[in-house]
Amino acid sequence: MPDGSATTHLYRPKLATVLAEGYGLGRFRRDAMAGLTVAIVALPLSMAIAVASGVSPDRGLYTAIVGGFAVSALGGSRFQIGGPAGAFIVLVAATAAKFGVEGLLLAVLMSGVMLALMGASRLGGLIRHIPHAVTVGFTAGIAVTIAASQLKDLAGLRLAGPEPGPTLPKLAALAQAAPSLNLAALSVGAAVAAVTFAVSRLRPRWPGMLIAVAGAAIAAGVLRLPVETIASRFGGVPHSLPAPGLPPITPERLSALLPSALSFTLLGAIESLLSAKVADGMTGRRHRSNMELVAQGLANVASALFGGICVTGTIARTATNIRAGATSPVAGLMHSAFLLAFMLLAAQFAGYVPLAALAGVLVVVAWNMAEKGEFVRLLREVPGAVVLLATFVLTVARDLTTGIIAGCLAAALFALLRRPTPEEGD
Repeated sequence: MPDGSATTHLYRPKLATVLAEGYGLGRFRRDAMAGLTVAIVALPLSMAIAVASGVSPDRGLYTAIVGGFAVSALGGSRFQIGGPAGAFIVLVAATAAKFGVEGLLLAVLMSGVMLALMGASRLGGLIRHIPHAVTVGFTAGIAVTIAASQLKDLAGLRLAGPEPGPTLPKLAALAQAAPSLNLAALSVGAAVAAVTFAVSRLRPRWPGMLIAVAGAAIAAGVLRLPVETIASRFGGVPHSLPAPGLPPITPERLSALLPSALSFTLLGAIESLLSAKVADGMTGRRHRSNMELVAQGLANVASALFGGICVTGTIARTATNIRAGATSPVAGLMHSAFLLAFMLLAAQFAGYVPLAALAGVLVVVAWNMAEKGEFVRLLREVPGAVVLLATFVLTVARDLTTGIIAGCLAAALFALLRRPTPEEGD
């Protein structure tokens, strides 16, 4: 069977290619089981990412259901799973804090249009030229900022004022709030992280995150632990999708939100194509990068219309999809359908989930997403170490966009210094 290399330039969704090849009941069974497996993983993760991003947990579910469906239906990868991603937490939280939820939705919509235009302009191949050290550096930086953003809920801390957005001021404020430590919340969060790690190591095919979060909700309810829950902070999770609608649009809002939208676009393009590349490595297939960017763009537009946040290809869920036996984008469609069913039938139970449990989930996500071995290896090479640390430090201390730009500039400078002069060439 061809690996798809000859058709990577096409603007044709992989779903259409799969259906044209012939799609039978046997493949549907495998895709349905893979979709169910991924949905079980995505259910607690989508809510956790939304809460950490400064919005209500239902918006994470809307993102995975609507945006994830669009990614699988229109995308250029057979195995990509779309949804909310931990990499966006800091950017989304900062945008929501500054512009409100309506401003955030407009920024997501703008980003979707930009991503689609990038794909239509055949810019998907350029993402491959981002230096490896930059990718490792900003991924590690994002992991650190995610972990820092979870300390408040993980330990049940109570701050005197609003929680600062930047990482260093955040850590200083959290240190001052240390006397308000809630041992019950910390125990719940630590137990969720420990159980998730243990299950992934001992029973990797089991849904460790869902088991840990469900166990935490039951324990907190039975023992009447003094911990904050989804219901106590957000009032629960709705039982259905909202009606689609446009956020308020004015020239002034578009101008003010442009930097946020550009950051969403840059990170979304990198994250989604990196995820598709990982899927290629696991399966021997080839994705259509420009079609994937168009699909990611349309998925973000759809997510914003339904009240969701940023959509991107998610590496961990895509890898789970492949390991669960997926054969086509139908698995991603089923993942979204199962999530919708969960929300329709079991939304009331989500209200009992402790926020410390969701923080524990994201601590695990932060640990897993950092390429620790590769980080250490790059530190042993002088050019790689400089590029890596420039990206990592500025991502943590300033923001993601600054980190990526600094890392790429450092890499370009080293490339120029290594270029032989005309005399050396002779």
